[in-house]
Amino acid sequence: MASRLWAAFVGGALVMAGAPLAFAQPALDWPVDCVAGKTCFIEDYFDADPTEGRQSDFACGINSRDGHRGTDIALLSFDALETGVAVVAAAPGRVVNIRDGMEDDRLMRGVTAQNACGNAVLLDHGEGWQTLYCHLRLGSVRVSQGQDIPSGTPLGLVGLSGQTNHPHLHLTVLHKGQAVDPFDPEPDGSCETASQGLWKTAPVYYGTGLVTAGFSDRVPSFEEVRTGAARIEDGHRTAPLVVYAFAAHAEHGDMLQIEARAPDGQVIFRQRSLLRDPQVSTMRAYGKKAPSSGWKAGDYLGEVTLFRDDTVIAHRFAHVSIK
Repeated sequence: MASRLWAAFVGGALVMAGAPLAFAQPALDWPVDCVAGKTCFIEDYFDADPTEGRQSDFACGINSRDGHRGTDIALLSFDALETGVAVVAAAPGRVVNIRDGMEDDRLMRGVTAQNACGNAVLLDHGEGWQTLYCHLRLGSVRVSQGQDIPSGTPLGLVGLSGQTNHPHLHLTVLHKGQAVDPFDPEPDGSCETASQGLWKTAPVYYGTGLVTAGFSDRVPSFEEVRTGAARIEDGHRTAPLVVYAFAAHAEHGDMLQIEARAPDGQVIFRQRSLLRDPQVSTMRAYGKKAPSSGWKAGDYLGEVTLFRDDTVIAHRFAHVSIK
């Protein structure tokens, strides 16, 4: 599905009638009105490994997903959806296509290969270059098809439309219809991180990442976390609630925070652990027994955040429902 996220939306819209575009290869600005490492972070990079079932980011690291053809910039809070976080044009261009009719639904009901991008804007920058902005909030698109806009123009708001269960922008860069990694537009397998790529100022890259996080009803083993056996989607009102995290390539001094919130937003627990001499793979879990009256029914939110010198370098949401 990931490799088709943009294909159905872009299809048939690569060329638009009108005066020739005066733009060229884009030099990209940051496309979200957020501060990397404080209110958002890059969750997943473009998958540089074409092998099916394997993935690697441009620096030969772990921060990608198999077949992922874009850059995911994730918000650190669901609350930010209420106030609104703007998605802006990363470069000057012409609006080629828009969609703004899908509900914001983290359960992804009604999502198909044809609409996985959700509400979206496609910009053409000339000479075959385009950028696609996915998962915008319903009713938030602010531009019109055929409009020429400068870099930084608000396109819409970060939302939960399409194939996503957490608030983020999926940005795809295309050249002549083919997805391109903005961090490494001409890959040579060097794993180089010093290049600016297509960015005016390249965001800082961290090789550390969170492989997974989830809810369980007990403190799981590392093997259960690794295989996914630990994860529960439906909890029992009298069972413990535990949030686990699996980090990779953490460094000495990194701080791992694990927390859970009740359906009303109240913090059930929040635990911070200083990582000392971590291994290539690090697993942590924290939880709480059910109260005597049992957990209230509803959807519970877990969050795992990895800090380095007060900068967020990785973050994952987790969900569980109690009926």
